[in-house]
Amino acid sequence: MAATPAIAALERAKVVHTVHRYDHDPRSEAYGAEAVEALADSLGVVGEQIFKTLVVELSGGDRPGLAVAVVPVPRKLSVKAAAAALGASKAQMAEAKAVTRSTGYVLGGVSPVGQRTALPTVVDSSALEFDRILCSAGRRGLEIALAPADLVAVTKAVVADIAV
Repeated sequence: MAATPAIAALERAKVVHTVHRYDHDPRSEAYGAEAVEALADSLGVVGEQIFKTLVVELSGGDRPGLAVAVVPVPRKLSVKAAAAALGASKAQMAEAKAVTRSTGYVLGGVSPVGQRTALPTVVDSSALEFDRILCSAGRRGLEIALAPADLVAVTKAVVADIAV
């Protein structure tokens, strides 16, 4: 399997990571839950260590446009907290077409790394509680495990309490 843009970006940045594959069910739309079910036990991680990448549309404030929020799969994103962390007054979930056009990834395979257009990023502070976390490698059924500090550094993310 060829490297995804996310994997290639981590390799270029010399970020230590491991890639984990699982069988994605094409009928599933609960992408994060599928990753947790497939990987948590086999890798010896808890669901809160597996993060989903959500794209929001910011308005008002310093940075209108699309942005990325990275939160644990079992939790929900506070769009209000994400907007505040990224210097905007409001945020809403971005439309799927805008997500794919901007990131180059399809829903369920959006990685915070290696996007077509690097978007402002906020990572939930709970990530820092772990020595490694997992996030999408840029394809459904493919996850990357890496140190949270490396994810923050390579995406130039801010860290904030954005999950509820």
